[in-house]
Amino acid sequence: MAAATASKVFPFRDSRAVPDPVLELSPECLHPSPVPIVIDNGSFQTRAGWGCGGDRFAEPRLIFKSVAARSRGAARSETQIGNDIPNLEPLRWLLKSQFDRNVVVNFEIQELMFDYVFMHLGISTEGCVEHPVVLTESPCNPLHSRQMMSELLFECYRVPRVSYGVDSLYSYYHNTTKRGLDPPSTGLIISSGYHCSHVLPVLNGRLDARNCKRINVGGSHSAAYLQRLLQLKYPGHLAAITLSRMEETLHQHCYIAQDYQQELDRWRCGEFYEKEVHRLQLPFSQKLLSSTLSAEERLERRSQQLRRLQELNARRREEKLQLDQERLERLLSVQELLEDGLLEQFHKALVELNMDSAEELLSYINKLSLAVEQSKHKILQAEGSVEVEVVDIKPETPDLEQTLDESELEPEFSEDHTEVEKPANPVQPMFNLAEYHQLFLGTERLRVPEIIFQPSMIGEEQAGIVETVQYVLDRYPKEQQGALVQNVLLTGGNLMYPGMRERLERELLAIRPFQSHFQVRMASNPVLDAWYGARDWALMCTDQEEGWITRSDYEEKGGEYLKEHCASNTFVPMSIAKQTPKAPEPAPAPVPAPIAPSTPITG
Repeated sequence: MAAATASKVFPFRDSRAVPDPVLELSPECLHPSPVPIVIDNGSFQTRAGWGCGGDRFAEPRLIFKSVAARSRGAARSETQIGNDIPNLEPLRWLLKSQFDRNVVVNFEIQELMFDYVFMHLGISTEGCVEHPVVLTESPCNPLHSRQMMSELLFECYRVPRVSYGVDSLYSYYHNTTKRGLDPPSTGLIISSGYHCSHVLPVLNGRLDARNCKRINVGGSHSAAYLQRLLQLKYPGHLAAITLSRMEETLHQHCYIAQDYQQELDRWRCGEFYEKEVHRLQLPFSQKLLSSTLSAEERLERRSQQLRRLQELNARRREEKLQLDQERLERLLSVQELLEDGLLEQFHKALVELNMDSAEELLSYINKLSLAVEQSKHKILQAEGSVEVEVVDIKPETPDLEQTLDESELEPEFSEDHTEVEKPANPVQPMFNLAEYHQLFLGTERLRVPEIIFQPSMIGEEQAGIVETVQYVLDRYPKEQQGALVQNVLLTGGNLMYPGMRERLERELLAIRPFQSHFQVRMASNPVLDAWYGARDWALMCTDQEEGWITRSDYEEKGGEYLKEHCASNTFVPMSIAKQTPKAPEPAPAPVPAPIAPSTPITG
């Protein structure tokens, strides 16, 4: 990140989704034959478009989040899907997805997604969808998930044919043909999506499904981790730190450290922190309550406060005067004992008052009498003036000298002081409301993406992406290992952090043998290359039978049937999938012989 932009304050975009328009079906998509519909069914976003030539069809026509919101008991027509939801946060608790991690399991939501796609592409779903469908699925997709998907497409929408492919393999296919290489090539795909990350080896243009590995860490885990970190750091802004803003922060401000520990040491330096910290500005309102009051209302409020303080001060002066009078009466009663000649009782009372002689008693009586007279005089003067000083009442203590001194130090009132005197230039503390609503993004910029390499940071007991790559490579001989690392492709939206390619090159250099060669490339568009690759395949194979499952194939061979092609999974029939080695059954326990009774049983 550039130092010039790091010190700036970055506002949140808080972009709202715009509803997708209902497009008209172009005649080019019908003649001379129906054009395939290409759908990248991602767990974060769904991308749909046409698999035909021309610049106007080169981009997906629909891009929306794969979520649906429907209240309990609401009608099916009231369901909000994708871009129909302008802001996800108020409806976060209602959101549902068709995915469990990266596998489709909720086909009711998947049907709503298909309805949304077909309707906005201008296709009526009342009869049947006459267009072939090219659909992406997860690597090593379970047979039951594919069976339910084929049943939905063939039985509900009555599509003529379907082709399934892996999104990462479509991206690999697109980037390979873009470089001018032949599609049947060997390489290693490292992909990371919203819920999962995969390491997929490709041998001679086909996926080696036996050695594929999945890590259950993706972009959703990073966003949730960043949200927890900032909510713990700023508990006062708990509600403002939403998941949508954290997803935006991930792609705009986070990066991959080349050396994680060394980069953390650099962040401990104050100068480096001030240079690289990103300040994220939360929205706030500068309109305060005081600015809404008029001058007359502020004057009336001030006069009411002065009246309340005056009443409080007068009441406390009366309480203090009453307390002083009670003390004076007590001292006078002790002096009467001396005048009546009761010396024994007089000396006993002096000890209780902590006094030594009659002269000391007389001195306290004179001071207390003077304090009582001054208090009466001040109360009379204060009746016609505004008094704001609050007099504290001290608890009664045997130390009368401290009480008398405090009464002598009270400020005297005069008729000239009718209101409170204010300093000429009052010093008020400055409070910047904008800085209070700022989030300082420091080490979180590199800690959050690091979970791809260290899932244990969020409590996941799994290997990181580098350990998984090494585990996959170790399953091949050295010659194939060299061929795989010569063509390493990074794809997926969760690998778009700055420094990702350099970090993986550094990690591969550490795990590969000395003086070995490898090449790591980032996909040209890690987010959309899966759709581009599916479109390229549809353009090339529309008139071919390879990779297409027809309705007759579905009825004859079942919904789990798959026709393989260069970007598809490997088909494993149901009969073979069920043939799992069984553990040897334990030998049955010997049946105990009947025990003969010790005495004969007689009837």
